[in-house]
This record gives sequence, C-alpha cells and structure tokens, in this order.
Amino acid sequence: MKIYIKTIAFSLAIVISAVYAERGFPQQGPAQFPEGKWIDLTHDFSSDTVYWPTGEGFKLETVFQGTTDKGYYYAANKYTAEEHGGTHIDAPRHFAEGKQTLDEIPIESLTGSAVVIDVSKKAASDPDYQIGIEDFTEWEAVNGRIPDDSIVLLNTGYAKYWPDKVKYMGTDKKGQEAVKELHFPGLHPAAAKWLTENRDISAIGLDTPSIDYGQSQLFESHRVLFRENIPAFENVANLDRLPPKGAFVIALPMKIKGGSGGPLRIVALVPETN
Repeated sequence: MKIYIKTIAFSLAIVISAVYAERGFPQQGPAQFPEGKWIDLTHDFSSDTVYWPTGEGFKLETVFQGTTDKGYYYAANKYTAEEHGGTHIDAPRHFAEGKQTLDEIPIESLTGSAVVIDVSKKAASDPDYQIGIEDFTEWEAVNGRIPDDSIVLLNTGYAKYWPDKVKYMGTDKKGQEAVKELHFPGLHPAAAKWLTENRDISAIGLDTPSIDYGQSQLFESHRVLFRENIPAFENVANLDRLPPKGAFVIALPMKIKGGSGGPLRIVALVPETN
C-alpha cells in the first residue's frame, strides 16, 4: 500500500511539474512539487451547507457505525445531494444545450494557474454588485494581461458569511418565492462576454452561490460562458488567502456521467516567494 501511494504521489508530481514548466512556473527539479503552501478552497459538506432555495440540502445518513459481530470496528454512510450546492462546479451543459457535461470537461480546464480579481470592497457596500469589465481592466493595469488558459477567480468577500444564509445569499427561506429575496454579487453579463471575446480562460469561479448575481432572472453570464465551454466554480472558499496571480489551482469534481454539475474539491498551491 505504501508503494502504491508513493507511486500515485510521484505520478501526480510529474504531471504538476510538467504543467508548471509549460506555463512558466519555476521548477525545483524533475518530479518534485514546487515549493509552496496548499490552500483548501472548499467548504465542508454538512447539514449547514448552502443550497439554492428550491433545492434539497445535503444529507448524511449512517449505514453502520460500531463493532461488528466479528469484533472489528466499521463505519459507513450514505449521502444525498443535488448537483448544485455547496462548493460545486457548473458544467457548460447546465445552461447550454449540446455543450460539455460534467464528465466531458477536460482536465486541462480544471487545473492551471489562477488570477484572483478582488472586488470585496465594492461588494461590501452593494450586495447586488456585478463585477464589470472595469474590474478586469483595473486588475490588468496592475498585474498585466490575464494569461491564456488562466482560471479566473472572483473574490467578493462573501465567503466570510458562510454558512449564514441570510448574510450569504439574502434569505434563509425555502421554495420558489424565496428566490426573489436572493441578494449576492455576481459577474455582469457584459464582463462575461468581454472575457470570452477578448481573453482565453479555462474556467471561472467565485465565492457566492452563482456566477450571475442574486437578482438575475435570465442567468445571462452562465449562458455566455457556457456557450464557450467555460465551466464555473461556485461557493468557493478562502479566495482572500490567494495572491492576485501565481497560485496553481486543481479543481476536481465528482465525475458524474451526463451531469450538469457536481460537488467540487478545489485546492490551490501558492508558491513560496523569496
């Protein structure tokens, strides 16, 4: 078992090392992880996990826990969950007919260097803030053009409210009527269109329940992005711990055949700086 685990770690190191070399990251030698710190960008799944008001929450049920009749300890659970809730991914098929389902998204779209656009100060005073083109051009004025194949992460500051539904999404009510009470920041459709037409990004994510802001009725940013097979990560945690650029993200969802989305484990490696 130890040999097997070491083999997996070695293989993963080779993959990450190769990707880092391809995308211009400094190397520490063959088959070595770059020096840095891993940041977990994933909220726990539990009874407190935030789901859309019309959705069912996450449920974990005990199948068995205790000592078996043969004298050894054993634990097993079963869970139920909707595709879209907690830290999760939206596959392009979610809003674009004929585009990629969850199992069809290439690994290259789920791993890569990340840029973090911080709009937390603007969103703090406006729960309906929509991240605009100027937020990206202002970032680029300081950090340079968004590199090709980047994963774009939008830090609205809302992760600090998790899992308080009222503060995080505007309401803790359930049902279709509660949707009218949703208030949280998102990506403006004009900015989504600008990204798809002017930049070559692999994926996008943010720390709210939806790429479109809470009051959206047409989900235009979803539709613009997904037509171009750009997946979206939602309810991402700890974006305030990432630098504006330089982190390497691995975002691997449950591989659901034909899925429109699913639970996501997303992490980032932040290289050490001298």
